[in-house]
Amino acid sequence: MPLHMTKIAYSAESPGSLRDWLESHADEARLTTRYLPKRHEEMEGGSLYWIFEHALIGRSPILGFEQREDGRWHIRLAPVLIPVVTKPKRAHQGWRYLKEEDAPRDLGEGESAGDAMPPKLARELAKLGLV
Repeated sequence: MPLHMTKIAYSAESPGSLRDWLESHADEARLTTRYLPKRHEEMEGGSLYWIFEHALIGRSPILGFEQREDGRWHIRLAPVLIPVVTKPKRAHQGWRYLKEEDAPRDLGEGESAGDAMPPKLARELAKLGLV
């Protein structure tokens, strides 16, 4: 089972704007991070799950990691946002690991993001301990 990671969709105004940013890249989208994840080899076949408004809303497959000339690293992503069933997730700095069994499932054929719980509602229900 691959290991995944989570990251805040920083500066995204909506899931649609995140999707637009990803799809604006031809072959791959790149994020910059200071350090190569120690468990990067386990992430082969994994995804980066995006956090928006305190909820996981979608994922982008991880294509690999590449070191930059300044010593930082690129996280290479497929330029696609695959919607997932909304799951509450606290915001954090940088990225965090996410095990396969803790990752939300992709939305199925015929399901839409509108069928999933809105991120704000998921956050409030999580605060109450109901999800």
